Amino acid sequence: MKRSLMARLWPNATALVLFVVFTFPVYWMFATALKPTGDIIADTPVFVPTDITFDHFQKALDADHFWTLVGNSLTVTVLAVVFSLVIGLLASFALARMRFKGRRHFLLTFMIAQMAPWEVMVIAIYMIVRDADLLNSLIPLTAFYMIMVLPFTILTLRGYVAAVPKELEESAMVDGCTRRQAFVKVIFPLLAPGLMATSLFGFITAWNEFPLVLILNKDAEKQTLPLWLSSFETTFGDDWGATMAAASLFAIPILLLFVYLQRKAVSGLTSGAVKG
Repeated sequence: MKRSLMARLWPNATALVLFVVFTFPVYWMFATALKPTGDIIADTPVFVPTDITFDHFQKALDADHFWTLVGNSLTVTVLAVVFSLVIGLLASFALARMRFKGRRHFLLTFMIAQMAPWEVMVIAIYMIVRDADLLNSLIPLTAFYMIMVLPFTILTLRGYVAAVPKELEESAMVDGCTRRQAFVKVIFPLLAPGLMATSLFGFITAWNEFPLVLILNKDAEKQTLPLWLSSFETTFGDDWGATMAAASLFAIPILLLFVYLQRKAVSGLTSGAVKG
């Protein structure tokens, strides 16, 4: 009985410790953003703010180009995710259902691309964009963000497509559906968890990306929120309340999206990793 109790106790205790370790910085960020300046710089840390203020958030919202950069970040992130899902869905179907020469090498290439660090390719990317006269444009950011998340999208969705029995597709085609109609009506609805998992990963990757926009977009109105956040401390000096408010505003879309998608996204990641 004791061994059974300990077997249940230590995983729960470990999970609790990890939860506290990973969530405390997020809590501290939001708590600092809501504290008055006096509580922030006090010698004794104030763990639970009692006098809540939204002045720091107002200062962050009133910063130069904030709403313009919000629009830029949403534009390049959403477009990159949508394009990667469309291309990844078609590619994953081809890899899972069709047999063609070089298929294994094709998969290996995508796995290698997934492991390649993008930072080492920044100079080459800059030269390509400069020669195309597209510096300070959102088009290269959208394209390269899509390419960043495309390998993961294809590999994950391939597992989901392969897990759908071929008999379902064949039955739909026997009933009069074309191959495209069978894909849309039979296979596509079963891919929802995988689509959510890959869209969440893609959104986080594109939303947080920093090196490319730092190199490609020098115009203040053509940048994105990660670059704005990095310069926020310089703009406001040691105003940690405003800095934490800016960081909180940057994190809110990711947190809301994760809370909304987390159940299906986690199942999508695990299923796509082991099937196919």
